[in-house]
Amino acid sequence: MKEMLALFGNDVFSTPKPERLIHTLLHIATNPNDLVLDSFAGSGTTGAVAHKMRRRWIMIELGEHCHTHIIPRLKKVIDGEDKGGITEAAAWKGGGGFRYFALAPSLITMDKYSQAVINKEYNAVMLTQAMCKLMGFTYAPSDSVYWQQGHSTETDFIYVTTQTLDQAQLAALSEEVGDNRSLLICCSAFRGKAEAFPNLTLRKIPRAVLTKCEWGHDDYSLNVQNLPLAEEEQVDIPTPRKLKAKAKAKAKSSEPSLFGGDDE
Repeated sequence: MKEMLALFGNDVFSTPKPERLIHTLLHIATNPNDLVLDSFAGSGTTGAVAHKMRRRWIMIELGEHCHTHIIPRLKKVIDGEDKGGITEAAAWKGGGGFRYFALAPSLITMDKYSQAVINKEYNAVMLTQAMCKLMGFTYAPSDSVYWQQGHSTETDFIYVTTQTLDQAQLAALSEEVGDNRSLLICCSAFRGKAEAFPNLTLRKIPRAVLTKCEWGHDDYSLNVQNLPLAEEEQVDIPTPRKLKAKAKAKAKSSEPSLFGGDDE
């Protein structure tokens, strides 16, 4: 609590952890440049101590403490203005930096009829950026071609719209895309047979988002089961046959050239 009073005056955090305790834990469990994660950051003690101990860190906080305590505290640590805690023990003089990200609102919400719809907080640009991220495309809108809003390869593009596309619009898009390119269209709805246009892939935005990620959570209850496993490294195990072939190749390479000197 004394550390909090020194940092914030009377606006103290109710349940702060002492920096010396976190210092001891990180000293036992980590090395310099290791990555420390605190998913309930509180007043930012873990990040402050990790920073002073020259560890990298990630902190997550849903409460307003992020703005009232964590960001001001880390700025003091970086500017060398935090003289308390483990500053002297760690010989900390200031330095470094951090990046701060705010969690975006849910892309999909429920309307009054309990139907999944696009959140009204998203404008056209935000929606396109979000869909590019979810679908694995790079957001890179073209200045001249309206349907080229992002790309995954040089010939594969994405087009995001809140419109309902009919058969005539799909036919016009298919003709513009041509035979040598492909286009993923993310729209609110479409009328027509998707299989009629082999160069177009059609996805309804609410359904596409729901299959890609969880949404509507305001807590830590996200489902992280069934994550893809890392591919196992392929190890080349030498067999007697492989060893014999390798020895034969080595012996052949050591034979003198027919004409002498280098084979050039």
